[in-house]
Amino acid sequence: MTAPFPFRKRQARDETRDAARVDWIEERRREARMVVADVVHHSDHLIRLACNVLVQHGETPEEREDARILLVVLDARRPGRSAQRRDDDGRAAR
Repeated sequence: MTAPFPFRKRQARDETRDAARVDWIEERRREARMVVADVVHHSDHLIRLACNVLVQHGETPEEREDARILLVVLDARRPGRSAQRRDDDGRAAR
């Protein structure tokens, strides 16, 4: 019986999985950019999802900051939304 080592050699399987993960993140980022580029034709919910992707995985600090600002603008358009969500969770809206 061999004990697992915390620092094992990287296998080809690990490298393939890492490459697939990078490809997946790049595809989600590309989709998010398409949604943000065409804001007029997408729902607020989809725009929020796209902005969250860009805030977490944007390539540049400017892209992440722009996505965060767009989230703030979306929240400003519907100010009661966050208060209603807090009421649904059982907390008092203040």
